Amino acid sequence: MTLAQALQQSAHTLNSNGIDDSHIEARIFLGNITNLSPAQIYTQPERILSQEQEDNLQDLIERRLCHEPTAYIVKHREFYGIDFYVDSRVLIPRPETELLVDMALEFAKSSSTYTAKPILIADIGTGCGAIAVSLAVNLPHNKIYATDISLLALEVAKLNCKRHKVTSQITLLQGNLLEPMPEPIDLLVANLPYIKSSELATLSPEITKFEPRMAIDGGKTGLDYIYQLLQQARGRINNNGCLLLEIGQNQEKEITHLINSCLGKINPEFISDFNGIKRVVKIDFE
Repeated sequence: MTLAQALQQSAHTLNSNGIDDSHIEARIFLGNITNLSPAQIYTQPERILSQEQEDNLQDLIERRLCHEPTAYIVKHREFYGIDFYVDSRVLIPRPETELLVDMALEFAKSSSTYTAKPILIADIGTGCGAIAVSLAVNLPHNKIYATDISLLALEVAKLNCKRHKVTSQITLLQGNLLEPMPEPIDLLVANLPYIKSSELATLSPEITKFEPRMAIDGGKTGLDYIYQLLQQARGRINNNGCLLLEIGQNQEKEITHLINSCLGKINPEFISDFNGIKRVVKIDFE
């Protein structure tokens, strides 16, 4: 079988079974079993696959047809232009979370504190370390704490810190939210679960069958962990510091109420993602 034939057949199989972006996914699987770039796949259409490669490709396709996410199958996902190792121990990084990194970098580089010395950053609920590593790569002189309650997730985060040579910048801490933090920080960034437990059943099987439930289940209100974080935040963020949270669609009113009940009368700023959804809430500490 040639590359062109394998690409066509794989895409057809995926599409026939309701898999979106079937051509892109087929190309990803081909690249995984051949170690060829997308350009090489398209410029070498007559290249012949070995029997072992055909068998491996079939195995990947069958796993995908069982709704296993592509990122788990090929063991990596790009986020903020950086390639991350991922597996079923961690949530797969989403493109919309890149806005959180954008806002964190904007604050860090514009902070009056930053001009005098690097600010201290915390990524709470780090998962695979996507946010922490992205910040470390772009802020090479900053110290970053990355916490997670899951030791399994921290194992993956450690791998990604090593892969991108930022282990000296990032301190990984196991514990619940801010509890393991040893000192106050200037910038707190968090992408915590924000989906109601009652709504999990409406999500795709790629999420409900394979991604860690603790990374997506926000409890009865969907905001249980965010509420805990806000309760812990008082006194843990320095003056002129900032808290950035990713939130779900139409959660602005509830979030504002929680912020005011935990931190006093504050007018948070809401930033929309590329779909026009208010995705990030920014809280400035005077």
